[in-house]
Amino acid sequence: SIDRAQLEWFERTIEEHPAQDGWQIFVFSHAPIIGSALRVLQECHVVNGCCWLNHTDAVNSKKFIQIVREHSAIKGWFSGHFHLSHDYEDSITFPGGNNRGHCVFAQTGVMTKRSTRDGRRQSRLVRGNSQGFEICTVDHIKGGEVRLDATVTYSDFCALPEDMEADYDYTECATIAYAHKHEDYDHDLWFSAYVPQDGDGCVVPEPDGTLNPANSGINFAEKDQVCWWHMKDGAVLGVHNGMVIEYDATTLAPLGMVVSRDELHDRRVAVIDDEWGGSALVLYDDSTNDVTVVQPNEDGSYWRKVVRNKMHRMKEMRRVAAAKKWALKEKGVEEVNVLSSYGPYTTTAGQVMGLSTRAINPKAKAMATAS
Repeated sequence: SIDRAQLEWFERTIEEHPAQDGWQIFVFSHAPIIGSALRVLQECHVVNGCCWLNHTDAVNSKKFIQIVREHSAIKGWFSGHFHLSHDYEDSITFPGGNNRGHCVFAQTGVMTKRSTRDGRRQSRLVRGNSQGFEICTVDHIKGGEVRLDATVTYSDFCALPEDMEADYDYTECATIAYAHKHEDYDHDLWFSAYVPQDGDGCVVPEPDGTLNPANSGINFAEKDQVCWWHMKDGAVLGVHNGMVIEYDATTLAPLGMVVSRDELHDRRVAVIDDEWGGSALVLYDDSTNDVTVVQPNEDGSYWRKVVRNKMHRMKEMRRVAAAKKWALKEKGVEEVNVLSSYGPYTTTAGQVMGLSTRAINPKAKAMATAS
């Protein structure tokens, strides 16, 4: 996590090195920033929001991409965190689309066998030249073989060499990037979370009523079924991989899970007028008279923050270790059983894929507990 003092230093440093003075800036961080559109893990990161730098800070987590947009000197941003290789189409993302400034974002893999999630062991190599730079992969399984992944050229005009074709629509060309295809790319090995984009044909304009009506052929339980929409309060929600996901309104990056697969299964999804100037997300089914209102959080977001932040969990583990050490000495015994009590969280797990967001009747639950 980057604190306020570090963030202020970062922004000040960028401002002191403008593009008009000839500066080209590379940034390195452990986790990627919201808006980078780098690969995210649907089974872990998307559902609990820990994918992004400063993910627990609703304001500062969005500040990084704002700085990138405002300063064309930022040409490259490299990050890790995913423990995945570079063999995916969204391991590098390029300027153009979703307002990402002039920056190329690149995911960096891991070198050791114990750390890799997909069995591949890779690191990045950046080679500078008079026109820009190249982004390469060093494959440690193949004895350090170097693979060229992307060529990035600095330019004042929109022109590409005859043998190159940009993979995006661009209007400003302070940075032109060309992706080199390679046989190692495997788009089916690891699931990529869907990231909405304007003009992708999946947006529901001005939703009003049921989004998957009977006999429409739309089945939100299917993993490939995709759509997204704007709520009147400004939130952006969507359906993908059998879940309802919330996306950041400014970058359309996934934030977290709103409705779990088990709750969405065989349910209709509707966006209705809440009769107070806003909209409400409603779930219902055809076989019962049950209707569920998906309530937003107190801060206006929708994604379910049911898992504690990793840094908080690490601090908790340290406290448990300290308590055990103290208790062993205090009691003069060889073993103690240390437990923890928690606040409003529903689990001690590190991810939420096994959890349910099914609606509950709090009065019925209280009565059952009392009896």
